[in-house]
Amino acid sequence: MTTPDLPRIVMPSAEAITRAAEQLAAGELVAFPTETVYGLGGDAESPAAVAAIYAAKGRPANHPVIVHFSPDGDPGYWSDDVTPAARKLMDAFWPGPLTLILKRAPHIPDAVSGGQDSVGLRCPSHPVAQALLREFERIKGGQGGVAAPSANRFGQVSPTAAQHVRDEFAGLPGVTVHVLDGGEAAVGIESTIVDLSRGFPALLRPGHITPAQIAEVLGEMPRLPGQDSDAPRASGTLKAHYAPRTPLYLCDAAQFAAALAVHPAGERVAVVAFAPTLAALPVDIAESDGIVKIVLPATPAALATDLYAMLRRLDRANVTHILFERLPDTPAWAAVADRLGRAAAAFERIA
Repeated sequence: MTTPDLPRIVMPSAEAITRAAEQLAAGELVAFPTETVYGLGGDAESPAAVAAIYAAKGRPANHPVIVHFSPDGDPGYWSDDVTPAARKLMDAFWPGPLTLILKRAPHIPDAVSGGQDSVGLRCPSHPVAQALLREFERIKGGQGGVAAPSANRFGQVSPTAAQHVRDEFAGLPGVTVHVLDGGEAAVGIESTIVDLSRGFPALLRPGHITPAQIAEVLGEMPRLPGQDSDAPRASGTLKAHYAPRTPLYLCDAAQFAAALAVHPAGERVAVVAFAPTLAALPVDIAESDGIVKIVLPATPAALATDLYAMLRRLDRANVTHILFERLPDTPAWAAVADRLGRAAAAFERIA
């Protein structure tokens, strides 16, 4: 299996963007691209539209979603406590892959926050997302936000291309999702989530924007996951998440030969590992017809871009399970390692 070309952006026609915005305004669901992954969008101020998102995804009603708006939008419309720290992070990283958790304004329905008094806000940088959000705001006559968790069934692999969304929801009874094709997502994993709703910064989900970058802007390091038991619920923070349909297990580099030596004859196993690990496999294992070898990219950014597409390809590769090399335990790899750890947790056993 080969690594795909660099992500491409496709700009839909103005008519297609207007049609998608009109569908949102009518309470329908529209999947659209962001720089991270595709989002399953609905009018954030319509409890019925938000309920339709939850139903389509099979998502628990107490699991919050994130409100997206354009660079022209006013975060003060959504939160009645936009703190100086929030303004600093907005100035530094918006538009971009950063979600901020702030106190929810009283007029904003609590459906978007799973019944909590906070709300997740994001201003994406993808040009198609920005065009859609601006047109939706125009139709709404001012402020307009789109609630948009990842456009996949709850707990499964997030989509980074329009066809992933179509595949995900095809044939689901009673579910209609309009898809606005904007090409492939460049970042490839979900946004960094920082909570500022309690008087201090706390990282709830790692992403492309790192704790060190946040600390550089704020002058203090955010609390890290595992240090904050009272954190509000946030998207993508369950122990098991982002899982392919094919069982996935994590392996240390030294474990691969032993794990593969005992796999039953006739089974095909995918081995996803760095080049030195694959080169160290015994020749009889490495050349076996039952082994599908994939070389991991050498950088975390390259892996993040292709990770979810890779897992979807492996789901179609007729393999019984996936053995994935553990990623380096360093800050640079933390976000993509977080996604892999949650994917493996869905299968209970880590090899």
